[in-house]
Amino acid sequence: MSEMIISTSKTVRQVALHQVQAIPEELFDIQAVSYNNTIRWNVGHMIYWMDAYMMLGFSKKSAIPASYASFFNSGTAPANWTNTPPSKEELIQQLSAQLSQLSELSPESLELPFEKPLQFGPLTFNRAGELLNFGIVHEGMHLATCDCLLKAIQGKH
Repeated sequence: MSEMIISTSKTVRQVALHQVQAIPEELFDIQAVSYNNTIRWNVGHMIYWMDAYMMLGFSKKSAIPASYASFFNSGTAPANWTNTPPSKEELIQQLSAQLSQLSELSPESLELPFEKPLQFGPLTFNRAGELLNFGIVHEGMHLATCDCLLKAIQGKH
């Protein structure tokens, strides 16, 4: 089962890379009506949280700039940014680097229990594999949001 989770995480990240590369950067910062965030925010949010999952679940050191927290953590929004966010190129580099990190995971590492369960609001994770599996679902949700945003921006229904 753990090998499948790793394989799925890599596939989802490859889909994310392909999808993000296909979006023109001039559309990254358009906030569609009824959306709180932008394509750039959703992409950065996926990167920010995958980095957190790798740190929490697999004791990896953070591989992203510290500034990503102020841009992409939960509860942030482009409307509140006071600095220039990462470029599309930088975000793609981070997505690619994380794909490499996912490729380095061993199936055994997903089975390791946490010293104490991780609690995220109502969610509880007992093993690294559970956290990574959630990360895959989380990434899929934000990829879908990017697709919806793109359609809204381009006036497609």
